[in-house]
Amino acid sequence: MDRAADLIREHQLHGVFVGIAGKEGDLLAPEFIAFVESALRVEDLVFSMTRERAVLLLTDVTEAQAESILTRVCGDFRDRFPTTTELDIQLCLYEVGPGSVHPTAKEILPRLFSPEKSLQLL
Repeated sequence: MDRAADLIREHQLHGVFVGIAGKEGDLLAPEFIAFVESALRVEDLVFSMTRERAVLLLTDVTEAQAESILTRVCGDFRDRFPTTTELDIQLCLYEVGPGSVHPTAKEILPRLFSPEKSLQLL
């Protein structure tokens, strides 16, 4: 993650880290993470943490664009798997870009898994 953030800054791009967190033992969380990974572009990255947690890096997008992408992907997931109306997944965003302070994984991760900052897309 640290190297990815460095590359974004070096190349004067914007990027958004996205924390995906399901409840421990949730059987749908790994399926949702795999679905999101399959929906991403080649230049986007997925860092698997546990079965129920992952971090995405959406490259060359702003936070608003990332939120739009995640809204679309979450909608696609609900449409393809209609029995998943009870999916309880937390999504949090952290934008990095040109001129931003050098964040480390140690600084980014707590923000990505903070319930107070999660989006309500599902």
